[in-house]
Amino acid sequence: MSRIYAVIRTRGGAWNEGVPVEQQYDFDGHMDYIRKLHGEGFIVYAGGLDNTNDALLIVRAEDEGEIKRKLEWDSWTANDLLRTIRVAPWTVRVGSLDPR
Repeated sequence: MSRIYAVIRTRGGAWNEGVPVEQQYDFDGHMDYIRKLHGEGFIVYAGGLDNTNDALLIVRAEDEGEIKRKLEWDSWTANDLLRTIRVAPWTVRVGSLDPR
């Protein structure tokens, strides 16, 4: 059975400082893959955390290994534009996410 996880990713060594996110290497490929994972129900929410170098993903996964396996196929992981720095199971206390 899947659980909800919060995943924090941060800019990697290949991030080009001063260049907008939309102009980073293979932005379109990265977004296509993230949208694919969303369409599969793996990613629930994803986006940058304002005024930081980080992004937050809320995902549904069996375990942390599944998260690592799926994110390693992202071109931004393979090319060191994003690195996962924290994965934590998330217990929703207020509100809800549609169960899968």
